[in-house]
Amino acid sequence: MPVRKVPLVSGNTYHIFTKTIAGFKVFNHSGEYRRMVDTVAYYSIAENRCKFSLFNKSNGKMPFYNRHSKKIVRILAYCLMPTHIHLVLQQKVDDGIGTFMGLVLKSYSKYFNLKYKRKGPLWEGRFKNVLVGTDQQLLHLTRYIHLNPVTAYLVDSPDEWPFSSFKEFVSSGDPFKRICEFNDMLEIEPESYRIFVNDNISYQRELAGIKELFLE
Repeated sequence: MPVRKVPLVSGNTYHIFTKTIAGFKVFNHSGEYRRMVDTVAYYSIAENRCKFSLFNKSNGKMPFYNRHSKKIVRILAYCLMPTHIHLVLQQKVDDGIGTFMGLVLKSYSKYFNLKYKRKGPLWEGRFKNVLVGTDQQLLHLTRYIHLNPVTAYLVDSPDEWPFSSFKEFVSSGDPFKRICEFNDMLEIEPESYRIFVNDNISYQRELAGIKELFLE
């Protein structure tokens, strides 16, 4: 297997990105998005011993997620889009991110292919990873991924997109639905963070538009 340009080192934080083959839509309704969020939470835990599909059939809820459990990755932020996924992960054990991503993508592919009676891969090649070097970089990265659905004109505000960690950043919410752990790395004051993100909507949309012009 080719060596990654940016090696995945335990203790470091990375922006992880993967997209579907030919822009294939793999999330078609809220239940499918929810399935992926639960899959991400489940496989971040080191102690889980059965496949998520088996666990889901026997339980179907998320109290399995305990932030005090030993993790192979720590989830700092996420955003699910119809054709791609953004994750911000801290690797907790050697090869934690590689193991985690393999389990998550394989699990969802099997679920999706069985449901829609299709065969073949869903995801395009290996996932991409970018090292997050500073707290400031991490803060701006979370804003970027939380604005993805707004930039794509799927919604007008990140508050309107339920398939990201934005609401975990701006409200306490149901503790059983919170999968991100960022408090010791980022000082987030909910209302200030909301303003910080929303103030960048026009700029991020403008940048996306310029990028599309150059790609045509």
